Formats: sequence, structure tokens, C-alpha cells
Amino acid sequence: MRAAIIGIGAIANLHAKALADIPGVELVAACCRTEEKGRAFATAHGCAWHGDAAKMLRREKPDFVTVATPSGAHLDAVVAAARRGVHVICEKPLEISLKRIDRMLAAVQKSGITLGAIFPQRFNPVVRAVHDAAAAGRFGTLAVAASYVPWWRDDAYYGPGRWQGTKALDGGGALINQSIHGVDALQWIAGATMPGLAPGENPVESVAAFSAVRAHDAERLEVEDTCVAILRFKNGAIGQLLAATSLYPGQLRRFLFGGRDGTAEILEEQLATWRFRSEVPEDAATRAEFGGASGTSGGAADPMAINYSCHTRNFEQFLDALKAGRTPPLDGLEGRKAVAIVEACYKSARTGKPAKVG
Repeated sequence: MRAAIIGIGAIANLHAKALADIPGVELVAACCRTEEKGRAFATAHGCAWHGDAAKMLRREKPDFVTVATPSGAHLDAVVAAARRGVHVICEKPLEISLKRIDRMLAAVQKSGITLGAIFPQRFNPVVRAVHDAAAAGRFGTLAVAASYVPWWRDDAYYGPGRWQGTKALDGGGALINQSIHGVDALQWIAGATMPGLAPGENPVESVAAFSAVRAHDAERLEVEDTCVAILRFKNGAIGQLLAATSLYPGQLRRFLFGGRDGTAEILEEQLATWRFRSEVPEDAATRAEFGGASGTSGGAADPMAINYSCHTRNFEQFLDALKAGRTPPLDGLEGRKAVAIVEACYKSARTGKPAKVG
């Protein structure tokens, strides 16, 4: 299958490496407006460079594209692919607002192409283990689902000329950018305890949130570097979100899920707690596999300290679905859910009142 990448930012290098690990996939082209950067990328990854997405799609005729532009430019990239009838898998978040995501979904539906979302934490083996436990009902009545992203970004990260931290292209700050992985994993795992949800239905009912700028120049930074939110799920469970790029020097991401019959706690890639009222023989093996000292698949302080193997698995699931002619599990509707939660959090923080999740 012929692949191309729209947008040559830092994450595009991870896309190229992840695609290179998939048998039968050839990266044929990538595009960006800056020639020097584009030609350097093309040389590094053995592909062609184009300065325009529409031109690249017309000339290269890829089977699918990955979108690695700034978040607020995802809509344009997906629409360009849809117009050429090219399948597309898009980086997190799908876009910076539900309004823009819904325009994206409409374009995809009209063209008949497949849209996939990129949330690599769903393909982290330790996160999947907790999801499978939730789907099997091992937590009993779910009481708490929490995600903590206590990260740090220095002033240069939000410096002049950067799209990060701008409302136009980032859509927000620590919550929609760094913590979006945690938001998605939270709703995905909690949603697994609610088998009656309709396709695309969000498991979160409402949120109450506070946000602030605490570690950067509040007069210059357009968005939050700190956010705390409480979530109410549709099954009555309570959730917590911490999203921060304000906590020097940056700590490992944490998840906590638990209820009447069990608790699981993840510290980055370590399963810190795995206890259930009714143990099964596989539990000892799970604790042995994931219970060691934690590595990191994310960037507590370094945005590029990311293990791209989860991207590879994300792409493989998408391509398997394309080959089988079915909708991928992580499609556009599924990818929309995290942004719906984030958008409700921003509304709550802005109004000082709880907000429904759309």
C-alpha cells in the first residue's frame, strides 16, 4: 500500500518510522510548505516532497495518507484527501472543535473514504490490559476513573512562531494537546463497562472544570497550562482529569480505575496496582509482565520522548480494516469523543458551571 504524509512537523518522523515497520507499506511522499524542511525529510525517509497537499495527492495517488499537521489544520488535510478519494488516518485530536470535526465527518461520509483516528495509548499493552478487564466486568460497579498528566513544557515550547499554545491551531493548552491521550483512554476504558452505549455515544455525561495559567507568561499564552476537571459518567461513576504543562520537571502519566470488585493503577507503562476480589490464574502473569519499573511511552518533559511502536499498532489496525473492507474500531466517530469531553471542560472553566458533553 502506498502511503503519504500531510504535514512535516516533528510527529511526521514518528509516522514515517512507524509506517516503515509495517510489511507491504511504502512511504511514497510527504508535503509541507517549507522546501528546506521538506527536502530534508524526503532524503531521510526515501520519499518525494511536495509543497502542496492537493498536488501530492494528484501526482502520487497514495492508497492512504496520515495527517500530521498542527491540530487546527487537520480539517483542511482530511477534506483534501476526501476530495481525491484517499483514505486518511489523522493525528490526535481529530480537530480543535466539534464543529470542525463534524464538517470533517460530513466530508468523509460524502466521499465514501475511511477516516481513522490516532490515539496510540489505546495500543499500549498495559492500557489494553486494563481496558480488557473493564470490558470483562472485573471492576464490578465502576466507582472512579482518573487520568493524571503532570507534565512540564518550558517557555521555548510556547515561544514566538510556535503553533503550540495558540487558540487558532492548538485549540487550547495542556488539556487538548498533552492530556488528550489520557482523556481518550479514560473514556475508552470507562466506556467498556457500559455495553449498552450506541456507536459514537460518549460515556461521559457532564463535567465541571477549572483552568489557569500558572507556570508561563499569562499575558502572552493564549491557553491554559493547568486544568483540573471532575467527570460524571452515564453509569454514575465519577472521573478526574489533571492536565498540566506547569509542573517542573514533569512526572509520569497515571491512570486509576476501580470499583466494588477491583482496582487497577497505571504509572506510565507500569501496572502499579492489579487487584480483584475474584482472582484468575492469569493475574499473576499480568502483574509479572507489567509490574516492573516503568519506562515511558510519552514525554513528561520532552515532547519527542515517544515510543512510536504504539503508532505502528494504531496504523496496523487501520490498515487491517481497510483491507477487510470494514470500519476501523478507532474511526472518526470514536476519535470525536475525546474532543467532546475537552470542549465541555473548556465551557465549564469559562462559565464556572458544569457542562454537558456533546
